[in-house]
Amino acid sequence: MDVLLTKLPKQKARDTSERTEEIGVSNSVFDWSRTNSSFSETNVLNSTISHSSNISVDGEDEYPEGGLSAYLAVFGCFLGLIPAFGISCTVGAIQTYISSNQLVNVSTSTISWIFSLFNFTSYASAIFSGAYFDHSGSRRPLTVGTILFVSGLMGTSESTKVWHFILSFGIVLGFGTGILTSPLISVVSHYFNRKRATYTSLATLGASVGGIFFPMLLKGLYPKVGFPWAMRIFAFICMGFLICSIVLSKERVRKEKPIVNDLRSFINNNLLEIFDYRGFKELRFSCVVAAVTLGEVSLMSTSIYFPSYALMRGYSADTSYLLVTITNAAGIGGRIIPGYLSDRYFGPFNTVIVTNFFAILSMWVVWLPFGEKLNALYAYAVLYGFFSGSIYSLSPVLVGQVSRTEDFGKRYSSMYMITACAMLVSIPVAGAIIGDGQVKNYDFYIIYSSITGISSVLLHMFTRYKSVGYGLSKA
Repeated sequence: MDVLLTKLPKQKARDTSERTEEIGVSNSVFDWSRTNSSFSETNVLNSTISHSSNISVDGEDEYPEGGLSAYLAVFGCFLGLIPAFGISCTVGAIQTYISSNQLVNVSTSTISWIFSLFNFTSYASAIFSGAYFDHSGSRRPLTVGTILFVSGLMGTSESTKVWHFILSFGIVLGFGTGILTSPLISVVSHYFNRKRATYTSLATLGASVGGIFFPMLLKGLYPKVGFPWAMRIFAFICMGFLICSIVLSKERVRKEKPIVNDLRSFINNNLLEIFDYRGFKELRFSCVVAAVTLGEVSLMSTSIYFPSYALMRGYSADTSYLLVTITNAAGIGGRIIPGYLSDRYFGPFNTVIVTNFFAILSMWVVWLPFGEKLNALYAYAVLYGFFSGSIYSLSPVLVGQVSRTEDFGKRYSSMYMITACAMLVSIPVAGAIIGDGQVKNYDFYIIYSSITGISSVLLHMFTRYKSVGYGLSKA
């Protein structure tokens, strides 16, 4: 506690109070400026530390930490994230199929732009629903996201050319995915603080469930009904999950809507405020954004081209699908166990540092030197799937550690706006490194993915240091 006290300047405390007054928060945790014009650092410290972690900025008493409404909301988020996150885990299977069929004569680097654009729009469009969710709740953004998501898959079913896939999969489906993501992640943070990592991990299990089920579904449907009907059936299944999510995923609190008196206030409140540029003035939030971005770049670069790596090594398409399924299945434990350990023992920063480090280590000691052996690929799929699971499940928790609940949706979506810009470049870079698909090019691609991953770990370590110092503590 003494470490934190010396690292929290008075100016930062005054800025926090001013931001609190702007949004009209009236609960006791943020009533410093209304009760005392000059409050001490001890007041600030007491209001920024919760039982769950040394660096939380919300009070513990504001959350129900359970109850029927909370559990139904988590279940609804889980159902919605099966398609919303599951599609990202299915990209490798789709990319492998269209590269060998509709786009067989198109270069790898050109095809990579389809999925790079999808990643960009799916991350960037989260910004449109993040701030809206904070003010108005989840139902409307989830409804709009569902319509776009299903329409994108339907359009993909009819695609035969690169520009077809760019419009339907890259843009429409990408926007639908992004608009769905912010409310589905943010709802959990409204009900849990001490148990936030655990229940966020349970919600994000949807990614693993979708990542296991959807590639197997498509693999079975392609030879039986063809690509168009396989994608249509996929779309109808996703629509069922998303409709259930709309009904169950309800927010608990809403931020006070700003008063709009003139054009300037309209622009400030409805255009500028959707991106939390003020948040980037805080070093810890900026470091979290950079760390999560690099971790996502490493994860997506690895996930998209891992199946094609197996094909390059001479293994069948069935084997490549199986490797994707194993990776996603291992991710189930990789979400639940780190989430529980984070809440119960170590804290989110300590947990994500360790798990991400071992994910990168598996690249260096298993995939890179022994990638030509099938047993090594199976082992790598299990190890990487397990240890990389925390990238999905704990990233929202890390944002929550340096944000107030009322600002979570906006901050979460702002973070992924930055991630989107990185994705737009990083996936084509990975495709360009692979080039004509020779073994040495794939080795360079593995090195590229591991460097971005270890950079993420180092930034998480720096953020932890700025929060609690070098000492051994829950953080």
